[in-house]
This record gives sequence, structure tokens and C-alpha cells, in this order.
Amino acid sequence: MRFDLSADVATLTRAIVDIESVSGREGPLVDAVQEALVALPHLTVERDGNSLVARTSYGHGERVVLAGHADTVPINANLPSRVEGDRLYGCGTTDMKSGLAVLLRLAATLPEASRDITYVVYDCEEIEAERNGLCRLARTRPELLQGDFAVLLEPTSAQVEGGCQGTMRVEVRAPGERAHSARAWMGSNAIHNAGAILDVLRAYEPALPVVDGLEYHEGLNAVFVSGGVAGNVIPDECVVTVNYRFAPDKSLDEAEAHLRDVFSGFEVTVTDGAPAARPGLDHPAADAFVKAVGGGAKAKLGWTDVARFAELGIPAVNYGPGEPTLAHTKGEYVEIPRIFACEERMHTWLS
Repeated sequence: MRFDLSADVATLTRAIVDIESVSGREGPLVDAVQEALVALPHLTVERDGNSLVARTSYGHGERVVLAGHADTVPINANLPSRVEGDRLYGCGTTDMKSGLAVLLRLAATLPEASRDITYVVYDCEEIEAERNGLCRLARTRPELLQGDFAVLLEPTSAQVEGGCQGTMRVEVRAPGERAHSARAWMGSNAIHNAGAILDVLRAYEPALPVVDGLEYHEGLNAVFVSGGVAGNVIPDECVVTVNYRFAPDKSLDEAEAHLRDVFSGFEVTVTDGAPAARPGLDHPAADAFVKAVGGGAKAKLGWTDVARFAELGIPAVNYGPGEPTLAHTKGEYVEIPRIFACEERMHTWLS
């Protein structure tokens, strides 16, 4: 099927939502998006797997990148979509097919804009980073993503959210010594010893750094605990997996150093990490964008692909119609008036 890009943005959102596109199965949706975009003569469209890049080439002095992912989390009895009052319900409505609809409408209605525009639709955002389409493009075709400023149409309730937090997961190990549980005093119970790790977490006071005028709320939390050998054995190891969400005033190396300091005396192993991204709101294009869409800006509490643009040296913000607190829930919905508001504000900014 081909999407009717002349339809209003709410109707387009519903059409996009009703094409199931769980991570790894975006093909049919991306096929429809590609067919719609190649019909627009002002765009040059390239496909890489299930990711698309469509570009204008007017020769303007500034290029803006608008990006959104095509995939969703697994369906949870929430397709097909339905409308109740001003709400559109369905898998992906808020995260982030309403943002994708805004992107496509802008592509169709801005044959001539004040800036050159690159539209990016990519796959596999909701799963492991090595499959992320934007990550792949940044690694293999970085020239397609070049620009002066980027907007990721992630759900933000139609308010600019600057930058993003970094994330790091570490395993903190409490040692022990095995013994028969009938003679527990002959060993050392690693699970009991892990209480000291939990004490550190309970006493930890998250920092509230202000970066480029936006306040970030850091977090340090246990997300898994594993230990035990058998029902009659005192365990010799207990591992507490800790997730650290840190502000963009820290690099990955600085975040790791902080965790090793916090858990001094314990063995700490880093298992995963992704860098934070500064808001970049002092860039002229970012400042113009915030003024155009109104409402000021706040910090993004979470990690998004704006960090990938930051790694490419491109300042980026999050801005989309979806409600972030509803993402990935069975009752996910988007407020229809917000989809229209996002489209109108971004159209005004770009035209």
C-alpha cells in the first residue's frame, strides 16, 4: 500500500499504526513509506535495509535532520487502532508513529523550505543497540546523516526535551565462601554480604546537575540480584546488577569512575553503556526551534538516539506529540490535538 500523504496527520498516524511493525519486522511499513516518499520529486531517497534517508538539495546554508523509528515493542492486544474522543489508541501511537506521521507530512508539504532537510526513518530502535538502524547508518553511511541540527520525534508531550541521559549497567559482586547449610558458620554467605551493596544504594543521593540550563535527575538502582548454588549450600557469590542514569556533564569513562568510587571495596564489572548527549540549546538552529515551537525546554530523563547525533557532532533535541509515560503500555494512546499542534509548529519553523 502507499500512504496518502495529503491526508490529515491524525488519519496518517492511524494508517501507520495499523501496519504492525514490531522490531525486526518493519519491512511492510518501510515499503509503504518508501513508496510514498519516492513519489515526491523534491526528495532523493536511499534505502539501507529497513531504514530510509530522504534528502532535499536546494543548497541552503543550513541542513536540519528529522528522524524517527519505524518499530514498536511487541503488540499487547492493542491493534488495530481505535479512536475514543480526542485519543487515538494502539501499539506505537505515542512511541512513536504519531511522530513518524508528522515527519511524513512535513516531507510532503514542504517542497520548498527555509533549510535543507534530511528525513530519516530507521528500524530496530526498541531492541539491542547493535541492530539499531540509526547506529548502522552512523557507522556505514555517516554522510547521509550530516546536518547542522537534528530533531528526533520521540514522545515528549509536544515539549522540547534537550539532550538525554547516559546509561550504564554494572555488576557488583559480593564474595563469600561455600559451606554446607547445616554448618553455615564454616562459610560466608555471599547473599547476606550483598546487603552492604544494597545499603550503599539505599543511602545514595542522586545528583541533580544543571547542564546548559536544564536540570537532570540522575538515578542509581539495583535491577537484578542473582546468587545461590543449591538448597543446602551457603553461596560463595552474589551479583547485584545496577543501572546508572547519568547527566550529560559526564562521559562514559567518568560515569564508570564514579561507580567504582561508589562501590569501592567491591568487584565492579561494566556490562553495558551508552553516552549521554548535551542539549546543545545554545546552537542558533536549536534556539530558533525552541522559540518556534514554544513552551521552553526541559531535560530528557532517559536515553534516546539524540546521543548518536551528538557523537556525530550534531546538536539534537527530542520533540514529538506522544506522551512518554504511556510508551510501551497496553493502553498506549496519543492525544490527537497534539499531533496537529506538532505538525503546525514544525511546519512554521521550517517554512
